[in-house]
Amino acid sequence: MTALSEDLLDDSLLRLRERCREVAPSLRDLGMALDRDPDAITEYLHLPAFDLLDQIFTPPEYQKRTDVESFDPSCTALVVILEAISHGDPNAVLAAPGAGLSRDVVRELGDDAQRDEYFGRVVDGPTWTFFGLTEPGKGSAALELETTLTPAPDGDGFLLNGEKRYIGNGARAQIGVVFCRRAPGPWGIEVVVIDPSDPGFEGSLLPMVGLRGARISRLVFNNVRIPADKVLGRHRPPSRRGVYGALHALLRFRPGLAAMTLGQTQAVCDYLRAHRPVLPAWDRSRVDGLEDRVSAVRQAVHEVAADIDHGVVNQHRVGAVKMRAAQLGERATLLAAELLGPASLIEHPWLEKAYRDLRAFEFMEGTSNLHRLSVFQGLLKNDFLPGGEPDAAWD
Repeated sequence: MTALSEDLLDDSLLRLRERCREVAPSLRDLGMALDRDPDAITEYLHLPAFDLLDQIFTPPEYQKRTDVESFDPSCTALVVILEAISHGDPNAVLAAPGAGLSRDVVRELGDDAQRDEYFGRVVDGPTWTFFGLTEPGKGSAALELETTLTPAPDGDGFLLNGEKRYIGNGARAQIGVVFCRRAPGPWGIEVVVIDPSDPGFEGSLLPMVGLRGARISRLVFNNVRIPADKVLGRHRPPSRRGVYGALHALLRFRPGLAAMTLGQTQAVCDYLRAHRPVLPAWDRSRVDGLEDRVSAVRQAVHEVAADIDHGVVNQHRVGAVKMRAAQLGERATLLAAELLGPASLIEHPWLEKAYRDLRAFEFMEGTSNLHRLSVFQGLLKNDFLPGGEPDAAWD
């Protein structure tokens, strides 16, 4: 890690990172188990790593733990925890119970009663949640949603109809949020809280090549009744509800996703060095160069996270760190497979799994092509880099 990146972490975050690094190795066996059976997560919830994940995804006012050091779930703390935990295995993050990505939507848009009910359920035992935005044929384009929310004929609440796809934990969750359309235009988007046990809800797992712990699902809603008090942000103006909630959550989680990618990318580099401690000078320089790029992107992730914590959310920079991390992950697995030999993906089961897992990050929270477009737009508007001057982290 570069000196500048270290400077962005205060003493409490440095201690937090060390705690995460201590517990991360125990997640390797978990990752292999989840690759065989995603539902095996229930056998591993006693691991200390899940206490740390619970802290970061549970708002402080709802946390019940008193036997561990508390910390504010800032974006910087998020990236620190997710990178260190993902060095053990990123499936642990995606398979864990808790509020997950839905945390920021409910915390930002919900009124007091809605937050109390949602987070009350989350902390009342192992509870899985989902964030239902992506649709077949539309991806995560919030302005093009086709899932509808219409008034119920009997005047009692609303009816939800439509389909979501590629939703993490969707078919196994006990509660979640769904983005839907109640009226035309960008301000016609709403977010509702839904209980999968409600009539008309159907969820099924999709076959996955990598990151199987995420339990990616297809969700179908057939006249699912949504009471009026389950509509998040109903006390706010339309411009500060649905679309605002989606962007608020996604832009704050993408640095964490980049950190997860970097965590496993660094793990691949460490694995390569452990199994090929002696390399020819040229190959050693290739590994060194890759790790230098990992350090540079890590610094950029920390800068973006620090900006978010100070109320500055630059979507172009946020997209850039996610894109660069995904590229480095793929590059690391290709290099490791090459240097460990032609049969490496057969002889090294963990590397073969990491090879599949890291490619999944390309498609999560926007593909690299979409983020390239965002970076280009930021450069055209001259608001990508502070002062317009590049540094090592953004080179």
